[in-house]
Amino acid sequence: MSPLPDASELEAAAAVVYRSLQPTPQYAWPLLAQRLGTEVWVKHENHLPVGAFKLRGGLVYFEALRRREPDLRGVVAATRGNHGQSVAYAARLHGFSASVVVPHGNSREKNAAMRMLGAELIEHGQDFQAAVEHAARLAQERGLHRVPSFHRDLVRGVATLWLEFFRTVPELDLVLVPVGLGSNICAAAAARAATGSRARIVGVVSEHANAYAQSFAARRAIESPAGTRLADGLACRMPDADALAIMLQQVDEIVQVSDAEVAAAMDAYFTDTHNVAEGAGAAPLAAAVKIAGRLRGKRIGLPLTGGNVDRELFAEALSGPERASAPLR
Repeated sequence: MSPLPDASELEAAAAVVYRSLQPTPQYAWPLLAQRLGTEVWVKHENHLPVGAFKLRGGLVYFEALRRREPDLRGVVAATRGNHGQSVAYAARLHGFSASVVVPHGNSREKNAAMRMLGAELIEHGQDFQAAVEHAARLAQERGLHRVPSFHRDLVRGVATLWLEFFRTVPELDLVLVPVGLGSNICAAAAARAATGSRARIVGVVSEHANAYAQSFAARRAIESPAGTRLADGLACRMPDADALAIMLQQVDEIVQVSDAEVAAAMDAYFTDTHNVAEGAGAAPLAAAVKIAGRLRGKRIGLPLTGGNVDRELFAEALSGPERASAPLR
């Protein structure tokens, strides 16, 4: 990947995004401030039409794809759900057929949403990396364009959320960003540079899928099992080389959170704000609680990146972190 998109590229991406979407709100929730002992702002990407931030990247990616390949008819992508919803939504907008590959055992409700957006749903493999490899094979066999989970155009689109956040709350001291394959945290870095924000960027990964944490510490890509039950959006087994290179330059630290801590954060979001947060969306709050002692007196930003969680799993999170983080039966 070439260097981070600059301010002009992000403004062009924003023009594309705002043809379809309105900016999302950011609120300073008093009960969350009380819980953390400091001022905390939440960026509500869970309010977007597919319930997650990924749609921004999809809109920008597909607008550019249509211009580059005007005769293209179909695309394929691997996903745990939110990327697939973005692909299905934006593909339909631009007249492409869309196939999405998910691992077996994927969220039933995310699968249903992708189907309703017009995507062909294909189940393959036991984790995200297996789905990625199958999507690559299908692209070759069917002559489809494979939409990656990390790409400069995806970063440009996602960066629009951070433009909104940094401009609306310009004195943020620190933001905590969930890391799946890396588009969100790289987008935060691009928008920070474009706006002149001085916020520190802290990545958040699942301790049950900590390939990026290990790779960040070793300063080289390390493959690691992805066994998180609750934060499927963070279930990365192999880091993206381009994303890791940017993170090594732009990210201040990585915090790991357990499924039990994520479940407690999902419960906290519902209790304090009455918003539903999926596991990856709650992970930044889980990390903030974990390092709360270091956050006193700081203004922090949390992106609530998505609210797409199956009803049964969400009920378990609200019933207690021990139950929600228990192994699958």
